[in-house]
Amino acid sequence: MLETSARLLRLLSLLQARREWSGAELAERLGVTPRTVRRDVDRLRELGYPVNASPGTGGGYQLGAGAELPPLLLDDDEAVSVAVGLRTAAGQGIEGIGETSVRALAKLEQVLPNRLRRRVGALNAFTVPMFQGPQAVVDPAVLTELAGLCRDAERLRFEYLDHEGAPSRRTVEPHRLVCTERRWYLVAWDLDRDDWRTFRVDRITPKPPHGPRFTPRTPPAEDLAAYVSQGISTRAYATQAVVRLLVPLKEAAARISPSDGTLEPDGDDACVLRTGAASLDVMVIHVMLMGLEFEVLEPAELTEALTVARDRLSRALERRAPERRGARRTPGGAGRTPGSPSGSSAES
Repeated sequence: MLETSARLLRLLSLLQARREWSGAELAERLGVTPRTVRRDVDRLRELGYPVNASPGTGGGYQLGAGAELPPLLLDDDEAVSVAVGLRTAAGQGIEGIGETSVRALAKLEQVLPNRLRRRVGALNAFTVPMFQGPQAVVDPAVLTELAGLCRDAERLRFEYLDHEGAPSRRTVEPHRLVCTERRWYLVAWDLDRDDWRTFRVDRITPKPPHGPRFTPRTPPAEDLAAYVSQGISTRAYATQAVVRLLVPLKEAAARISPSDGTLEPDGDDACVLRTGAASLDVMVIHVMLMGLEFEVLEPAELTEALTVARDRLSRALERRAPERRGARRTPGGAGRTPGSPSGSSAES
């Protein structure tokens, strides 16, 4: 009995992991005969799990949405609560649970009855989140749609907006979703450009119908998080640099986010940062604002730009009149810089 129960749970997990399985595939995964698979499917149906079967050589088994949730799992209120919680975690990009939340939500919404989908959709549509700092708004429905296409290896068609807001139509083979800080990215093979591309999910508008299915390709990197980080922090910029930070990797990682650059260990007391910027002048500001001791490894032009910036700052300090160096700030002028607007304020 315990062996049968464990096999049923394994079968249910397989059905949730992919849209459709053939009887032979399930039998091979479970180590049983196709006849046993058919009996186990019947047991799942008796327990309330809606398992659909398609006859013929091209047929297979599929976990569908039923009239009611299967018993011994979640009642209606619990299912809605879990779905809303997963949507919230996915939308906020909470470190460590964002990607798993999307996968779990994709599985849950696959079997939610229509009445519960409507309740979850209403809560999502009429809830206004309040975030601290800038937030790239991502529709959880888009996330779950992309996750399902990655899982089922189906082609995706969508409209994409570049950083200047110009639209384009794309057809890709989606591979994985990657979450970094408060943004989501899709790593996919672009069929028109015949190469791997990374897309910001908040700029994607799916344009169904999707498909057909495809054979997954070898991914562009083993560590996709590092691949995306390098793409958005380094490869996307005209000016790139390699800087040795004179602090341990752990200390640098606490200050430098994946969107600022990629870090590699360099002994116990240092690490290497690879980063990018729009120009050498912006790169100077970028590395200085990190607040860490460093040395430039490449390019040599960055060292020259830092020298120019140092000399400019030195001249600016030397130009200060002696009588102004110790002068008090006038009331109302504290903290203002030359040319800054006066009288501006922010309302709470």
